Amino acid sequence: MTTSALDDETRTDGGSEQHEPEGIAAGRAYTWLLLICGALGLVASFVITDDKFKLLQAKVEGKTYTPACSLNPIISCGNVMQSPQAHVFGFQNPIIGLVAFPVVIAVAMGAFAGARYKTWYWLGLQAGGLFGVVFCSWLQYQTLYNIGSLCLWCSLAWVVTIAVFWYTLVHNIKHRVIKIPAGARALVLEFHWVVPVLWYGIIATLILARWWSYWKTLV
Repeated sequence: MTTSALDDETRTDGGSEQHEPEGIAAGRAYTWLLLICGALGLVASFVITDDKFKLLQAKVEGKTYTPACSLNPIISCGNVMQSPQAHVFGFQNPIIGLVAFPVVIAVAMGAFAGARYKTWYWLGLQAGGLFGVVFCSWLQYQTLYNIGSLCLWCSLAWVVTIAVFWYTLVHNIKHRVIKIPAGARALVLEFHWVVPVLWYGIIATLILARWWSYWKTLV
């Protein structure tokens, strides 16, 4: 069987020329984070979508359906699902998650299989994460100050979207897909955990402050 020049390149000194693999691989910890966050986000999106269909079906049949995560006046997924903010783009918001989170899972599975993605691919994932956190931040504001109810499944989607966005940014900075000054880069890589801790802490504080009069009755 013959081998073409595309399959094997030979140097004049008798050795085989070795080429660096193209693309950028994902680290194992980051890959696991993508897989877990993608799976949790997909579950949250599926449950919200399923409950929304059940709400609509019950409405058509003249019945009442209460989602399992509607626990009290504050933690009420039903109120959030029936709000105008639940379908900003003309369709239900969780449909975005049903499309986006499988992409995150696919990226993770490819990385586990040894895939190395090109720069534009990582930038695309970063852009998707940026859209996700901006949209989630808007939904958080709407939930806290306009809708007045909290959806636990939505909150799970917020948590995993923030994690995917931030650690994709850390990955891209580490591999110089996104270039920043050396000092800032070292700071991000050394203290990468600070940003998500502060981010989640701020969200938790806002939730506590918004409904403090109710939370203190549970203590």
